[in-house]
Amino acid sequence: MDWQAIWLSLRLAFCTTLILLVIGLAAAHWLTFSPRRWKFLLEALVALPLVLPPTVLGLYILLAIGPHSPAGRLYAALTGGMLPFSFQGLLVASVLYSLPFAVQPFASGFAAVDPKLIEASWCLGVSRAATFFRVIVPLSIPSIVTGMILSFAHTLGEFGVVLMVGGNLAGITRTVSISIYDDVQSLDYSAALHTSLLLLAFSFLVLTATYGLRRRVWDVWPMN
Repeated sequence: MDWQAIWLSLRLAFCTTLILLVIGLAAAHWLTFSPRRWKFLLEALVALPLVLPPTVLGLYILLAIGPHSPAGRLYAALTGGMLPFSFQGLLVASVLYSLPFAVQPFASGFAAVDPKLIEASWCLGVSRAATFFRVIVPLSIPSIVTGMILSFAHTLGEFGVVLMVGGNLAGITRTVSISIYDDVQSLDYSAALHTSLLLLAFSFLVLTATYGLRRRVWDVWPMN
């Protein structure tokens, strides 16, 4: 069993989830409460990874962060390295690939908050930012937890985007899904099965904990 690949995948999923928590909350808030009529364009852009083939998305990300791109040149000037075929490049790709799995649950939770509660907070002189963190976020905790878990699990199972952007470098970009693929390619079905069973058990436990937590949260903050 490739524990190095498993640890790398866990680290990648954890970092991706933390970044998406920050980006996702901001994006979901804007999509939910912005009066802009053209915000459906941003909604479509955020949801694009859901329907776009991972290899296609990975190719565009690879071009966008390559050494000849503005982002790639800026990163090289600051760090002296390259984003493609690095953990940092994988992190960029994972954030973009898992973005809808965070933003959509967050936005659904925000949209379910009673507008009267938000307006009452404003009438009491509470700023919009404080209202967001004191009213909207606490009432949306089940959706936020769901988005974080989905982002983590989705990143853990990435294959196409990871392979396109990171390749297969042991200890650097070889994730658990690529490790399983390598084992199958080398006809080592026993190792592939053991790693797959571990990933299956972990995914099941994560989802079980998520649904259990959501039920407990609803008991604490009933909607009616």
